[in-house]
Amino acid sequence: MPLMQDKPRQADLELCEETIRAGSKSFYAASLLLPKRLRLDAFALYAFCRQSDDLVDLGSLGPAAIVELERRLDLASRGTPRAHPVDRAFADVMARHGLPRALPAALIEGFAWDVDGRRYATLEDLLDYAARVAGSVGAMMAVLMGARSRGALARATDLGLAMQLTNIARDVGEDARNGRIYLPLDWLAEEGVDPEAWLRAPEPTPGIARVVERLLAVAEEYYRRGEAGVAFLPGDCRTAIRAAARIYADIGRKLARAGHDSVTRRTFVSKSRKLALVASAGLPVPVDATRLELPPAGANAFLVDATARRCALRSVPEGPFATMLDLLMRIDERQARAARPEA
Repeated sequence: MPLMQDKPRQADLELCEETIRAGSKSFYAASLLLPKRLRLDAFALYAFCRQSDDLVDLGSLGPAAIVELERRLDLASRGTPRAHPVDRAFADVMARHGLPRALPAALIEGFAWDVDGRRYATLEDLLDYAARVAGSVGAMMAVLMGARSRGALARATDLGLAMQLTNIARDVGEDARNGRIYLPLDWLAEEGVDPEAWLRAPEPTPGIARVVERLLAVAEEYYRRGEAGVAFLPGDCRTAIRAAARIYADIGRKLARAGHDSVTRRTFVSKSRKLALVASAGLPVPVDATRLELPPAGANAFLVDATARRCALRSVPEGPFATMLDLLMRIDERQARAARPEA
């Protein structure tokens, strides 16, 4: 697959950087801790994810947005992207890093669940959603960093779950005012909360606070598992990922100090606190051997399996045999998606 010429590729990557600088200051600041060799590629990856999210969240296309995203991903994965800087840059990153199509496809599947207005009966169902919209991003970042062992991928996807659960816990009120609820329905039932009645008048209640507390407790365990996996990363990537994990985890801790009220307030981490967490992320950390080699979370297993299989093809020489294996892998990925039961 031919790669873009250096000058056009650089121009597209730099445009992705400007997009992120303007539209996502938190991610832009965190990404500056990444080594220069990966920074622009991370911007391209995040720009594609962010643009896809915006198309679903901010537009009025509904299911048509998902069809459009799938078409764009197909073009990018074939090396013939749409004539747009973000798509071209993302296609180039996919080609150079051997990024498995299954990962952005999982992300788009999660967006499709949002379009459907899907709700989640249990924590396990919610984790299936989090795996798609965030575990997939963790796996993509691990691939970009060259950390492609099953252990590295398992821990990277754990970190994705942790961050998404934190997002959900933080955004309970905002989601409710948009007619959405992501909290596990069985947990709400245990607290005597009727989702439909609560959505009509979202107010902070002891029951909602206890559900948020439970969700953050689950997130904490995934943060511990994810941070253990930082040991799998190249040395020049560890501070950035550890800092991002600690800043996100601190959102949950600050939310806890506020009585788990994410209905009337939105929790954020101050700039001074972020700087302190970044400084702590650069210090040596003992390896948590008990969590390092844990198997992937059940919700993330399909991401780890697809990535490990696909990355194994990178060692196969170019030629007809590699092309045949690539085709078989694509068929295998489609069959695996079709066989997965609905959540």
